[in-house]
Amino acid sequence: MHTSASRASLLPALRPRTQEGLYDFYKELRSTDDLFWDRHLDAWIATSHAVVSSTAGDPRFSSVRYPDIAAVSEELKPLARVLSRQMLYSDAPDHPRLRALLSKAFTPRAVATLRDRISVAVEQIITRAAPTGRMDIVADLARPLPLNVICDLLGVPEPDRPTLSSWSDPIAAAIGSSRLDADDSRAASQSMERMLAYLRELLTRRDSPPAPHTLRALLTTRVDSTDQDFDELLANCALLLIAGHETTTHFIGNAALALLRHPQAADQLRHRTDLIPAAVEELLRYDSPVQLMLRRARHDLDLAGRAIAAGQVVLLVCGAANRDPAAFPDPDVLDFQRPGGRHVAFGYGPHFCLGAALARLEGTIVLEALLTRLPDLRLAGTAPQWQRSLNFRALTRLDVAFTPVFG
Repeated sequence: MHTSASRASLLPALRPRTQEGLYDFYKELRSTDDLFWDRHLDAWIATSHAVVSSTAGDPRFSSVRYPDIAAVSEELKPLARVLSRQMLYSDAPDHPRLRALLSKAFTPRAVATLRDRISVAVEQIITRAAPTGRMDIVADLARPLPLNVICDLLGVPEPDRPTLSSWSDPIAAAIGSSRLDADDSRAASQSMERMLAYLRELLTRRDSPPAPHTLRALLTTRVDSTDQDFDELLANCALLLIAGHETTTHFIGNAALALLRHPQAADQLRHRTDLIPAAVEELLRYDSPVQLMLRRARHDLDLAGRAIAAGQVVLLVCGAANRDPAAFPDPDVLDFQRPGGRHVAFGYGPHFCLGAALARLEGTIVLEALLTRLPDLRLAGTAPQWQRSLNFRALTRLDVAFTPVFG
């Protein structure tokens, strides 16, 4: 169907009942249209893999989230100014310049050097939990691990990490919300201001030299704190801190839940651990931690047969695209040997996730540990609960039980 007058809306995805059956909801949206106008969100909604992937890298569209800071509420303005300096919400020529500032820390070679540290961290978490026979995978594993990895990269001292995490939460909530009240906006802006002040002090600290091979060591040799670009650097370090642990946290929780609900797939990986890297890709496709990308039309244009006006927003629904049967036959099936097809969980085009290799490595190490170290791993306690967000697919807790392991 190709009609711009659809009554369909993405907004019901915020309902708890819809979150549990999110991909059935997306299927309904796709059957309505692969691109439709959502009058509730004042945006076009793209649901097919073809439209999502082609639009993500289309130069006719901008990634700028706040094109007019003056139009933003006073409470949100401080946050909007910082987000506008981040590579995620920038276009060329600013985007490649900002990306180049940080890209050396995320090359395959640089990420590979983190394998041992990640493995040790996961081993410590599993060893603590093993004798108890119980774990909240979100609180005990999925949240602390990625936070510590990205803080290691930035050279953040361990005592400071819980504070940074507490600042990150309201910022991530604001980024993931379509409708913010004044209190939420104020909390997110204040948290961002505190995070930037902390990062400024960290990167200009002279009393404790940065450890070798950390991002802090790389950055302190490249940027003068009096330089006009320093604020951009701080904004993008904040982006790394928030995106670098929030999305990986969500992925670990989502992937663990998918395997717990598909015990045959989990058993396959226990016996074929060589399939785990491929399983990470399939699990990213199956339940992506990032559900939306935003693009804004630079001028009047045609997209998939629709007339898009200059300035109109197109919301690219990655979760729907990753379950599109036109791109992935039997999309609701977990298939760790699925041929072809490129998921959009890490985005697409120039804004492809800078930390993708790191997230893949963390996911690979975590899944192998969960599947091979904790016998009879199963769901326990309360039903899994989802965060209320359009942008992110995230569990608030995931209680599991297993046969205790001693020694």
